[in-house]
Amino acid sequence: MFPKWFDNWNKDNPTNIFGPAIAVGVAGSAVFVAAMIVGFGQPFPTESQQTGPRGTGMHVQEFVSDLAVYPDVEGFFTSEPIVPAEGAAMMGSADGVPPALANLTPENYERLVTAMRDWTGIPDLLEPGNDSYQTQVAYSMIEMTQNINQNWIGHVQANAEVGVTCYTCHRGQAVPNNVWFKVSPVNSNVAGWSANQNRVTMVSNFTSLPSDYLETYLLADENGNYANIGVHDLESRVQQQPGDPLIQQAERTYAFMNYFANSLGVNCVFCHNSRAFYDPGQVTPQWATASLGIAMVQETLELYILPLQDVLPAERLGPVYADVPKLACRTCHQGEQQPLNGLNVIRNWPELAVLDGAPDYSAFE
Repeated sequence: MFPKWFDNWNKDNPTNIFGPAIAVGVAGSAVFVAAMIVGFGQPFPTESQQTGPRGTGMHVQEFVSDLAVYPDVEGFFTSEPIVPAEGAAMMGSADGVPPALANLTPENYERLVTAMRDWTGIPDLLEPGNDSYQTQVAYSMIEMTQNINQNWIGHVQANAEVGVTCYTCHRGQAVPNNVWFKVSPVNSNVAGWSANQNRVTMVSNFTSLPSDYLETYLLADENGNYANIGVHDLESRVQQQPGDPLIQQAERTYAFMNYFANSLGVNCVFCHNSRAFYDPGQVTPQWATASLGIAMVQETLELYILPLQDVLPAERLGPVYADVPKLACRTCHQGEQQPLNGLNVIRNWPELAVLDGAPDYSAFE
C-alpha cells in the first residue's frame, strides 16, 4: 500500500504511539466524567447537615447510601413495659437482684434482664446464685446507665429523646468495641516529654500525634483535677505565662480533636466556627453538647469504671498496665453523630431512665 522506502523508514525509525494514545484517552475520560458530574450532578447522592452560617462551608456531608445502612439498629431488642397494677409486689432485695432494680415488678424485672442478656451477649447475666464478676459488673453498669439517663440529659437527649442502654455500647458483645487502655509513655527511655508522638499507635488514630490524650484529659490526677484542653498561643513570639499551654499541649489537644472527629464521623466545623476557629463565643451548638460529653465521660469513669479495677479478671485488663478497660466517645458513637443513628433506645425502658426514683410508666397506661 505504501512505497517500499516508506515502509523501510518506519521500520528503521519506530515510534511509540501507544503511550500518547493512552494518555489522551485517560485525559479525555477524566474530562468526560467531570462534564457529566457538572451537567447531571453527583452520581452518589449526599445529605448535608449545616452546622454554621451559610457561605462558610460549615457542614457535615454523608453519602445517602451509607446513611441507609445501620445493621446495629436492626439488632436492638426491645419490648413495651408491663404497667404495674396498684399495690403490685416489687422485687425488693430478692436473691441476686441489683439494688438499682429493687423497685421493679417481677414481670418488668424479668423483661429487663432478658433484654440485658441480649444486649450484652451474656446469657446467664444476673442469674440467681451467679456471683461471677460479670454479675458484679452489671450492678455497677445498671447504676451508670441510670445516672447518664437521669443526670446527663443535656448530652444524651440534646436533640430528641434517645438515651442509652447496655446495647448503646455493647451491641451484643460482652466487651464493647472501642474501649481504651493506658499506653503512656510510649517510649520510656526518653526523659521529659515522653515521646508519645512520632510513634504511630491505634490510640493516636494511626497518626504521629500524642497517644496519651485520653488518659490525660479524661482521668483526674492525684489531686482530683483534670488537665486543661488548650492550644499554644496563636501569636508568634508571645511571652508565655505560667500554666499556658505549650506546643506539646497543643499537639495533645489536636490528638483529642482527631479522636472526636473519628468517633462521630464529622469534621472540625461540626463544633467550631470556620471563620473564628478559636473564638469560644462563636462556636456551634454542638460544641456545648460535646463539652457536656467530656464531663459526662470524666464522671462516669471516676464513679463507675475505675472502681472495677479489682473486680475484673486479669484477662480483661490492659496489656501494658493491667488497667481496667475504659469508655470514651467512640465506645458509644462508633463513627456516628448520634449513637445508633439517633435511635430512641430509652423509650421502652423507663427502668433505666431514673437513678433514684420509681420508673415512670405513665406513657404506657
